[in-house]
Amino acid sequence: MSDEATSTPQDGTTNEPVWTYRGYRLKGGEFTTAMVHLYRGEVQRANVWRQRLDTTTNWAVLTTGAAISIALGNASGHHGVIILNMLLITLFLFIEARRYRYYELFASRVRLMETDFFAAMLVPPFGPAADWAESMAENLLHPHFSVSTLEALGRRFRRNYMWIYVVLAMAWVAKSALFPTTLTSWPEFVQRGAIGAIPGELVILAGILFLVVIFAVGLGTVGLQHATGEILPRYADSGVAHTLAAIFAADGVKAQDGPRAWYRGSGKRAQLMALIIGGQNSKQLSQSILSQLRRGVTKLEGTGAYTGQPHPVLLVALTVTEVNHLKTVVSEVDPTAFVIVMPAQEILGRGFQPLREEPTK
Repeated sequence: MSDEATSTPQDGTTNEPVWTYRGYRLKGGEFTTAMVHLYRGEVQRANVWRQRLDTTTNWAVLTTGAAISIALGNASGHHGVIILNMLLITLFLFIEARRYRYYELFASRVRLMETDFFAAMLVPPFGPAADWAESMAENLLHPHFSVSTLEALGRRFRRNYMWIYVVLAMAWVAKSALFPTTLTSWPEFVQRGAIGAIPGELVILAGILFLVVIFAVGLGTVGLQHATGEILPRYADSGVAHTLAAIFAADGVKAQDGPRAWYRGSGKRAQLMALIIGGQNSKQLSQSILSQLRRGVTKLEGTGAYTGQPHPVLLVALTVTEVNHLKTVVSEVDPTAFVIVMPAQEILGRGFQPLREEPTK
């Protein structure tokens, strides 16, 4: 939420535009410089975690090659090493999924600045999306993973690990079928699958069940679309994400026809309701909230149950990034006031989600 204002001196000339944000006044050049430094920092952090992803994948490929070489390199090698390597690959997959969630945290910020700040500079009317600054501020104040663990597992599995599991499974079958001699019957194949005291039937059944579960997780999460990915289009106006959004749209509220950055989240940031009770300067406090936070204020009449005295109650709807500013304003104007901040399920109206879309012209 940044506003652009210009100051006009006595001689009628116009100075450089100034960005005003909660009491701070930055010139356009200063604001852009700060954003450039933030962008470079987020790119660097995303690159660090991207390199760590490559490292985990390299571990998986190297250990797979070593295990297959040991198992198939000589007739005496046991195929149990392939099963152990499959468990190790699964551990690498979980480690890589955790790293991918950190990568996505920073990559989503980079993508948000690219599409809604830098790209907006290149095309008229040279303005970012209405909610991009709030989205960025909320992400910086309250960092949270933009993708779930399941989605991260599924994406890394489909990108790399699916083929590693396929190669390991084929290597295990080849080892059992060809060594020490060529297979002649199914009972012999089952017998060769045994590992020590564990019968071959149990080993084969456990292997099939394990692969079914890991492939179900990997392929079942293909419809989740919260990650930005390395190279993806700006908007998702079709496909699973768009279909689900159309199905679950709120009754009576028409879905937005215009394109929207689907990786940004819902755009409906954490919304709160503040009750400011008592105090002696409710009128001045209302004016300060209107002028500084630019949020509407509703004045209600209340009565204290203990004192029996009337107390004005101010009702203010705001987002999570404006709470600290509200507390600062109240402490400066009316420190005797009693403030209650509570979450709101949904806020509809001007400054929040519209009750209905304006007709396009």
